[in-house]
Amino acid sequence: MTEDTMTIREMCDTFEVTPRTLRFYEAKELLAPIRQGQKRLFTRRDRARLKLILRGKRFGFSLEEIRQLLDLYDAGERETQLVRTYEIAQQHLREMETQRDDLNEAIRELKVQLEWGARELDKLNVKPAVA
Repeated sequence: MTEDTMTIREMCDTFEVTPRTLRFYEAKELLAPIRQGQKRLFTRRDRARLKLILRGKRFGFSLEEIRQLLDLYDAGERETQLVRTYEIAQQHLREMETQRDDLNEAIRELKVQLEWGARELDKLNVKPAVA
């Protein structure tokens, strides 16, 4: 390895991903490592792209959305990329907040049901197992 490239094992260790994940992103043309026979060498560009891919996945971006944003970056359309990234991020934030709100409501409802169940069990002198 040189300072500018990393092997697949080094990439896996650095980014805590599997070789299968890296090969999948390569097959989807999100990463383009240098090929030396069977050996793959990942460049700084690949590392930066992988960081963005993993961050995008964490935020709920689809691989297609990530690909589009990376393509804009590659085309040198930084302003367009920033605007589009911002728009997608806003949409995902709204979706995540809605999911959170739905989950909070379900938690509240479940707690009410558990309280009711605890009272009913108490009436019957039954002690539930504690998880």
